[in-house]
This record gives sequence, C-alpha cells and structure tokens, in this order.
Amino acid sequence: RPRSHTVTTTSSSFTANLSASSSTLAYDREFLRTVLGLLVWTLIAGTEYFLYPAFGWVMFVAVFYWVLTVFFLIIYMTMTYTRIPQVPWTMVGLCFNGSAFVLYLIAAIVDASSVTKDLENHNYNSWAASSFFAFVVTFCYAGNTYFSFISWRSRTLQ
Repeated sequence: RPRSHTVTTTSSSFTANLSASSSTLAYDREFLRTVLGLLVWTLIAGTEYFLYPAFGWVMFVAVFYWVLTVFFLIIYMTMTYTRIPQVPWTMVGLCFNGSAFVLYLIAAIVDASSVTKDLENHNYNSWAASSFFAFVVTFCYAGNTYFSFISWRSRTLQ
C-alpha cells in the first residue's frame, strides 16, 4: 500500500532579518565617525597635549563622543534599539548628533587655533592632522544631525 507523505516547509524570519540587516550594514556612518574620532584623539594623545589646556578640551570632546559613538554603534549593530521601544530613538539621535556637532565644531576651531609651528615643538604635524580630522568629524556630525532632524521631523508629522 502506498504511503502518502506530507512535507511542510517553513521559512525562518531569522534569515530574512539577517539578509536585511547585512545590507543595512554595508555603509555605516557611525563606524566612519568612530574611526575619524579615534584619529583625532590618538593624534593628540601621542603628544604633550597636557601642557596646553586647549588640547585638553579637544581631548575631552573627542574621547567623550568617541565613547558615545561606540556605544550607539553597538546598540545599532546588535539591534538593541528594537528591544527598547520606550526610548524615543529619533530624538536621542538628534540630540546626540546635534550636541556632537556643536561641541566638535568648537573643539575643531580651538584645535586649529592652538596649532603653532615653533622650532622646539615637534608636535606640529600631529596637531595639524588632528585639527584636519576634527573638522572632518565635525562635518560628519553635521550631516548626521541633518539626517536625524529629517527623521525626527517625519516621525513627529505622522
């Protein structure tokens, strides 16, 4: 007697989520900001920055926002934000990016204005490079502030 077999196939939502999340990770602005912010503070940290109070401010801003950016990068990559829906993530992103833009702009200006080319000062190249990257990071945060504002605005209009 012939037996009938029923085969049931199911599709896992994990593979669909994995493919969707891997495509969104192709370009990650937070990773770019993390690397550039790391350059800013490591270029200064390798010098005698503690002799100049202005570079202490730049170090504070660079390290503070680098740590926060790494924190948000981990939250983004692990998709933890989907597990905490009570937090208004668009507002958090807007406040974070906006404050980072303002403080990094001030730090970049302070950094650039503090770079001097004294003959006895061998830190000139590191400080000049940190100044350049501080402005690059400032522009990254400015762009992210704009996109965060657009995202926040579209959510508040709904």
